[in-house]
Amino acid sequence: MKMAELTHLDESGAARMVDVGAKPGTAREATAEGRIAMSAEAARAIAEGSGKKGDALAVARVAGIMAAKRTSELIPLCHPVPLSHVRVELLPDESGVTVRATCACTGPTGVEMEALAAVSVALLTLYDMAKAIDRAMVIGPIALLAKSGGQSGDWVRGELG
Repeated sequence: MKMAELTHLDESGAARMVDVGAKPGTAREATAEGRIAMSAEAARAIAEGSGKKGDALAVARVAGIMAAKRTSELIPLCHPVPLSHVRVELLPDESGVTVRATCACTGPTGVEMEALAAVSVALLTLYDMAKAIDRAMVIGPIALLAKSGGQSGDWVRGELG
């Protein structure tokens, strides 16, 4: 496959789901990270669990895990992946929350989309939980930090910033 080739398009340019049936199952893992920036008041409420909707960090963690498990229902050409592990970490500070998600499986395709979906939905959940305090929150950037396994091997972005 050439570097510029888009795998989800056929020869005529039509969208297609990639055939992974002949690929061997290997151990795969991916980690993604994103951030939501907010007012000090909203950040304090999230960190303390004192918002009107309750413990935003706990709800966002569960939302991220659920998103990872349902990624193929959200992304049209994404394969369903039998996840063996999902970890969602939420790191609050005085100006927002950083979310990091790691997903793992043994299978014929990677889990990058699952990690990115987990981060995205966890961040959206934090917005929903704190929007009564701060509607000007900003989500982003969201990025893949690392992936391992599969035919293309290991890849690491480095520091997000």
